[in-house]
Amino acid sequence: MRGVAGRYPLDQETVLKFGKALGALLHRMNGAGRPQAVLGEDTRESSHWISEALAAGVKSSGAGLVYAGVITTPGIAFLTRHHEFTAGIMVSASHNPYDDNGIKVFAPSGLKLSEAQELEIERAIEREGPDEGTHLHEGLDVEPAFLGQYVNYLKGLLPAPLRLPKAPLVVDCANGAASRVVPMLLNELGIEGRILNSAPDGRNINFQCGSLHPGSMAREVQASGACLGVALDGDADRAIFATSEGHIADGDHVLYALAPFFEQRGKLKGHAVVGTQMSNLGLERALERCGISLKRTDVGDRYVLEEMLRSGYNLGGEPSGHVIFSDLSLAGDGMITLLQILRLLVETGASFTELVSGLKQYPQIIRNIPVRDKRPLESVPEIARTIAASCNELGKAGRIVVRYSGTEPLARVMVEAEDAAAVELHAARIEKAIESAIGIR
Repeated sequence: MRGVAGRYPLDQETVLKFGKALGALLHRMNGAGRPQAVLGEDTRESSHWISEALAAGVKSSGAGLVYAGVITTPGIAFLTRHHEFTAGIMVSASHNPYDDNGIKVFAPSGLKLSEAQELEIERAIEREGPDEGTHLHEGLDVEPAFLGQYVNYLKGLLPAPLRLPKAPLVVDCANGAASRVVPMLLNELGIEGRILNSAPDGRNINFQCGSLHPGSMAREVQASGACLGVALDGDADRAIFATSEGHIADGDHVLYALAPFFEQRGKLKGHAVVGTQMSNLGLERALERCGISLKRTDVGDRYVLEEMLRSGYNLGGEPSGHVIFSDLSLAGDGMITLLQILRLLVETGASFTELVSGLKQYPQIIRNIPVRDKRPLESVPEIARTIAASCNELGKAGRIVVRYSGTEPLARVMVEAEDAAAVELHAARIEKAIESAIGIR
């Protein structure tokens, strides 16, 4: 659930109802005994009052709740599994601006709730009348051990002894939840780190920093002579990297660097990697040369994980920086991705530049077009004809993906091909057709 904090469905009354509905679901999930949930939040100014409203709703249902305070989304997924909580709840809007917020819920396995369970909660919220008897908790007491437990888990993912690079590492925390995790983790690992954007004030989360704005991180890597740079997002489930020369490397580069490494050691299950419709065609061609297949899903880490679990694959991700190592965690975790890259550097003795040099990404354009409604694209003749004509012209030399954003009133157009001029031409054609038919004027 995601939106503008303070407005439906993230107004106080609806969040209270959400907590009650979730508490009732937890009782059914738990069977006998009292269910227990763990709750965490990011650094947005709205996160704490949303946490208080959620806690009040959950506890009013008779369920128990333990508060982890500011922590990353994958940190909550870890705590849920580690302590066998009935559910983990995270208050965050991930990479969105500070005035947005959201609620994510994890099952004990670390998976997000099923769509059927989400629908059950939505219906319960709709049935619930005005809430007059539930009051917000007067403060939430943080369980102090939780953050350290998560950091120790991350530290344990690197085999000891492992001689980490002596050159410094640059980490952009996006003024988000990673601001609490990164300093502790680097200290535990004995890594010299240049930490950027780790002074959250409630409103600067993701603001011109983090995984959506990795340029300043990349420049700092080059200027400081660092071996590697990484930019996380507000809840640290995404990671975008930079080489020592300051070149930005996205999730496709991470998959390309790691998949052959795993394959050579017999650890890449199914000889395949799971990507999405947005994964660059260059990644697919580069992996083919290594004897590795790319399996595509719809856009979204949920769908990547579903395919990984269904088909038994253990590596998947998106260009946005969501990468999932299902043998380690079922949640995308930017910190785990960073640790896997560090291990790769140490065990191969290669630089990150060398490890990603074989990936030549095709020219790609992504256009976001504001729309007044989200009619099925195939039902709008002008749009359907334009997309079909462009696909026919490109043939096997390129790809076109047109879809709606899941969280915003936007149509997203992705065009990639060997010829940059063709990419620009077809992206402009499709954008014009969408603007003409359903765009906001």
